[in-house]
Amino acid sequence: MVDLLIIGAGERGSVYAGYAAKHPNRCRVVGVAEPRQSARQRLADAHGIPLEYQFADWRDAVALPAFANAATVTVQDSMHADVAIPLAQKGYHLLLEKPMATSAADCEAIAAAINDQGLMCAVAHVLRYTPYTKKLKDLLKRDSIGDIVNVQHLEPVGYWHQAHSFVRGNWGKEAESTFMLMAKSCHDIDLLAYLIDQPCSMVSSFGGLQHFKRDVMPEGASGRCLECQVEPECPYSAKKIYLDAVKAGHSSWPVSVITEDRTPKGVLEALRSGPYGRCVYACDNDVVDHQVVNLQFKNGVTASFTMTGFTEAQQFRKTRIFGTHGQIVGDGDTISVHTFLTEETIAYDMKLLYGETTDGHGGGDHALMDHFVRAIAEKSPHLILSPIDESLATHRVVFAAETSRRQGKTIQLREFKQ
Repeated sequence: MVDLLIIGAGERGSVYAGYAAKHPNRCRVVGVAEPRQSARQRLADAHGIPLEYQFADWRDAVALPAFANAATVTVQDSMHADVAIPLAQKGYHLLLEKPMATSAADCEAIAAAINDQGLMCAVAHVLRYTPYTKKLKDLLKRDSIGDIVNVQHLEPVGYWHQAHSFVRGNWGKEAESTFMLMAKSCHDIDLLAYLIDQPCSMVSSFGGLQHFKRDVMPEGASGRCLECQVEPECPYSAKKIYLDAVKAGHSSWPVSVITEDRTPKGVLEALRSGPYGRCVYACDNDVVDHQVVNLQFKNGVTASFTMTGFTEAQQFRKTRIFGTHGQIVGDGDTISVHTFLTEETIAYDMKLLYGETTDGHGGGDHALMDHFVRAIAEKSPHLILSPIDESLATHRVVFAAETSRRQGKTIQLREFKQ
């Protein structure tokens, strides 16, 4: 049995705690630290956590002798190092939400603390754990397209997700969170390294904030959607994204982020007075809304990555892998393999192969927890597909890419220092 301490009972912490509810014979949640009383109480009630192991401040939990095998670090990104290092020093194995931290120095300090204690850590690069990615890796291992030469990868953030999280929301201002490539797309840079299975040697990047700013604000628009005469014609309308959703019976994310009162009345009040009711052209956001990253790997393989907020919402990443003997095209739902020699194309339907999944990130959330819990229970670090040292290396690529974007130059990884 693996005992788990949840540090941060928000959306991600609650998802990982939910694994214990599904597998009570393998994992149980024995403690929670969360400053918001309602969120803390909700998770405590769901898992029967005694009052003495419910904490408003994570420091109070860490001050006690270790009372669990492992802990989740599911707090705000900028807090990761402050929380993860003391937990490691107390001997907790860690499930560390991505990104590892918001500075290279903090990422390195976390990795050092975990390695010094000989602990296991799974960084929550959930894309490594999905059935879809596992199938991709299996096809590549089977040499189905020969040697990889080039990869194209797209992260379609989605128009209202961009507006919700990266304009109105917690990740809109770099100073309060981190830059966009780290916050949203460190997953994707990590996935490219995982698929290509080589260290990155060189990176360049371009992008910026193109649309969500005051100088493109429509004529006649006001600071809040509820008071705006052009709101009916705006695709980013807060009324459309939140109020229409709850009226249609959808009260989970993203509505769950803006208010605990998930009724039309509660949502209206949140839009009237809270940050999610603001006009997307009149916010204080400064992170990019589009970015491209070009990468060269040690073996000469090249890859290009595009992140854009201007896509249909709720789409999976799209990947094209070009090899010497064929190509693979994947979109999360299907994988098609075309072989040059035979001119045959074989398509794999993920739902037919693995069944329908309602679990987050295409089954990645549950699989991450499953691998993490098994690794601890069986004392088998190899079960963790996103170990700390590999994640540290891919985070370093992300920092280098952002440096390239800001400075307008190609970065050699062997020379990069931040």
